[in-house]
Amino acid sequence: MGKRWHIQRDGASVTLCRHLPPRFDFVVRTDLPDGRAVRLAHQIRQDLWRALQRLRGFSPVVRLERVANGWRVLAGGRVTGPVPAAVTSRAQAVLDDPKNRARWVRSAGGAP
Repeated sequence: MGKRWHIQRDGASVTLCRHLPPRFDFVVRTDLPDGRAVRLAHQIRQDLWRALQRLRGFSPVVRLERVANGWRVLAGGRVTGPVPAAVTSRAQAVLDDPKNRARWVRSAGGAP
C-alpha cells in the first residue's frame, strides 16, 4: 500500500486516516450495509481521493460507526485553506453513487 494508514478502533467504530489526529475540515455522511469495516473504509478512501486529489492539502479521513443494519459512514478529511461548497457536493456524490456503493459492499463482503 506504500505509505502507512492509521487505523483507530474505538468501541464499535473504526477511523482510517493518514495523519494523526484525524481531522474533518469537511464531512459527508451515508449509511451502508454490514461488511468488513477496514476494507470498506479503504475502498471509500480510494474513491474519495480520486475525486478530490487536486484539492490543496487534501488528506482523506473515513470513519465507520456501527448502526443497527450496518455502518454510518463519515467521509471527508483535512484540507489546506477554505473548503468550497463544490468539494462537499463532489464528496457526497462519491458516497451516493450506486456503482461505488455496490462495489464497496461487495468488496467488504457485505450484503447488497
